[in-house]
Amino acid sequence: MKALLQRVSQARVDVAGECVGAIAGGLLVLVGVEPQDTPASADKLLHKLLNYRVFNDAAGKMNLSLKDVAGGLLLVSQFTLAADTKSGLRPGFSTAATPALGAELFDYLLAQARHQHATVACGQFGADMQVHLINDGPVTFLLQT
Repeated sequence: MKALLQRVSQARVDVAGECVGAIAGGLLVLVGVEPQDTPASADKLLHKLLNYRVFNDAAGKMNLSLKDVAGGLLLVSQFTLAADTKSGLRPGFSTAATPALGAELFDYLLAQARHQHATVACGQFGADMQVHLINDGPVTFLLQT
């Protein structure tokens, strides 16, 4: 799995002009599923998302995790993260999971996140989404499992 993690002061996802998920401060995470991914991949990714130290402590160093700051987690499926961009000028998507596997693992990740963390929101799998965010820092990391 690939995840583009962004520390945000706020973020929301709209579908057809209506907000389907929103958080105040926390992490917006775009999630790409690849064919070899499993529930174990999702578990590993979630552990990193909840514990990755990207929030500043009192000294201004990135020493605090999402759990430490009790921030929000907004998960958004994004199959284009799994695209093959190594050659040419057009991305290839044979490296992305099938929609069925993508939905299954994204739903699993979401369910586990809701079980382990207090504030979790999400986009709508497969929908045409508009993602609005205020990136805090900016702080952005690409995580892979």
